[in-house]
Amino acid sequence: MIQNGATYHVTAKTNRGEFTFHSDEVKELLISVTKEAKKKYRLRIIQYSIMSNHIHFIIKPGKGESLSNIMRWILGVFAIRFNKLFGLNGHVWYDRFKSKIIASFKQMVNTFHYISNNPVKAAICQNPADYLWGGLSELKKGRFRLLDPPEEWVKLII
Repeated sequence: MIQNGATYHVTAKTNRGEFTFHSDEVKELLISVTKEAKKKYRLRIIQYSIMSNHIHFIIKPGKGESLSNIMRWILGVFAIRFNKLFGLNGHVWYDRFKSKIIASFKQMVNTFHYISNNPVKAAICQNPADYLWGGLSELKKGRFRLLDPPEEWVKLII
């Protein structure tokens, strides 16, 4: 479901569950493409996590922007560049991204923590702030590569 002015929990899975994000180089490629999307489209990224075979974003498209257009561009451009980088062709993503409207503050906080703790749940790290490919690391360090500077509520929960 798409709704003007909404904030979304967006996920995208890699084709066949492959560990597409196996290297720092590939994770950096996704960050680079997403940063380009932020120049092309008006959007806020509130939280993210890049896992081995899937990604999570909390995204708030700007007024008049389409979540579908934003994600189509990010996933499509990433796939083209990934395939070129590794001399591959074919699908990178399993299917279209999934999105869920975050309808309440409680749901926002729960989604934020769920995404933050994904690397802990996967036994990649013990502290989500230590995971370099997630937004909590950016927030704790105050260096915003992909995230926008946090709103006040984010500062209260981290």
